[in-house]
Amino acid sequence: MRTAQTDSATKQKLLDAAQELMLAKGYTATSAGLTKGSFFLYFDGKEDLGKEVAERFFAGMRESMQSATFVEIEDPLERVLGFVDFLIAKARNPRLANGCLLGMFVQELSETHPKIRNACAACFSKQSGWLAVQLEEAKAKYVPRARWDPNTLAEHLIAVAQGSIILAKAKRERRVIEESLVHYKEYLRALFSR
Repeated sequence: MRTAQTDSATKQKLLDAAQELMLAKGYTATSAGLTKGSFFLYFDGKEDLGKEVAERFFAGMRESMQSATFVEIEDPLERVLGFVDFLIAKARNPRLANGCLLGMFVQELSETHPKIRNACAACFSKQSGWLAVQLEEAKAKYVPRARWDPNTLAEHLIAVAQGSIILAKAKRERRVIEESLVHYKEYLRALFSR
């Protein structure tokens, strides 16, 4: 039974360290580095730690997104394109060389750790849900008769981003991520030019 404060500075430091290690090594290769007694003051187990790390990682992504300039753009299509530009800029950041923790977790743990898989799925749903709303607004303004679905187009961006991260790791070439996102942006432009 946990007795430590759930939002203590110590717990935040543990989450920071766990996120950094999990991004570098993956979930399975990361050990807590604590005595069992101190670990269980903050977490029910490693899966709970992983779930909290995933949710915290996503919260950091959303916070970064919400403070970006594209959210202030009034035109819905330009706002969507600004979001893709935001992702392209993120892809260029060398500090993000290890990729997306959510994608890593899903690849590594989807069959064995349902709490983490569900947390990642919820994060992806929130992200695609936000984008689908933006795409719906842009569609209504520019191409109301288009037959494509804003929800699947939003999920397509997640597939492009996550797939390009995998390919970039396999090729050991980070520019694959940027190039894939640029292609997605051009695809969007084509959908809205009809």
